[in-house]
Amino acid sequence: MSVDSIPLTLPGLHPSTPIDILPGTPGVGTGIRRPLGGTELSVFPISLGTSVFGWTAQSSDCEKILDRYAEAGGNFIDTADSYSAGRSEHFIGSWMSRRGNRDSTVIATKIGRHPDNPGLGSVSMVRAVEASLERLQTDHIDVLYFHDDDPRIPIEDYLGTAEWLIETGKVRYLGASAFRPERLVQARILAASGYPRFSAIGTHYSLLHRSTYEGMLELVSRGQGLAVMPYLTLENGFLSGKYRSRATLSASARGSRVSSLVNRQGLRVLQVLDRIAAEHSVTITTIALAWVLSRPGVTAPVVSANNPDQVDALVAAPGITLSRTQRAELERVWHS
Repeated sequence: MSVDSIPLTLPGLHPSTPIDILPGTPGVGTGIRRPLGGTELSVFPISLGTSVFGWTAQSSDCEKILDRYAEAGGNFIDTADSYSAGRSEHFIGSWMSRRGNRDSTVIATKIGRHPDNPGLGSVSMVRAVEASLERLQTDHIDVLYFHDDDPRIPIEDYLGTAEWLIETGKVRYLGASAFRPERLVQARILAASGYPRFSAIGTHYSLLHRSTYEGMLELVSRGQGLAVMPYLTLENGFLSGKYRSRATLSASARGSRVSSLVNRQGLRVLQVLDRIAAEHSVTITTIALAWVLSRPGVTAPVVSANNPDQVDALVAAPGITLSRTQRAELERVWHS
């Protein structure tokens, strides 16, 4: 069966992703939730990325970052077994244990890149999940992502292993990170035969990087009712306005990753973000994330913070509504 012959819209799945306002204690974003694909989970529209834990975020700040996010109403934390060789998961597990908030927190982690358990072979997958559960100090993972596709392993094999992990209660739902659209279609065909289905997709998507998602991946993701979790939405900090000259690049651990953006066109984008941010009385970080949140199919961008003060700009994004003119201007300036 070819990719073109698979229907993009399936019964019971809706391509739109509504926002629900639920009761909660006062806070920046408390009570704002979006459904995560076809699951029973409801998540805050900004997922706190923790790839920086144990890297650019100081160990003493990790708990404060998590506290600040939770106090603002955030409940969706993204990590991976390979982030800082597992230290990210350890920080999160220790924090949940001390706060006693595991039941109110949605944890997404990824497997496949840890050097001790590489790839998606059955043994590696089971060992990776067991190790993540131990570091996270929990008995289940809410969303288990395959960090990458593993072309060496037939997709039915690693979905079969995932089925066992779900049946034993160690995993609730599955996600795919950086998968090609045709692989998602293949997985959905297998799901029709009883294999577990993907509920979420992670992909690189930002105001400055649109081609990976917009097009076939967007059509397949929305047709399958997948929750889209964009990453690198701030382009390693460039869209926060942190890097505006070559002199600022060498002083940062991420400087080399954004060097190609510090040019005339990139600076024009920052100028437009500056003006729109001033119109809303927020930071340009908030506006860059608000644009991603306005895009069809997006559930929750995955964004990290290096210190607690940066969290406020992240969690403010769901409260911003960009006008049609503002959205068009942002999209036009990068392609002009």
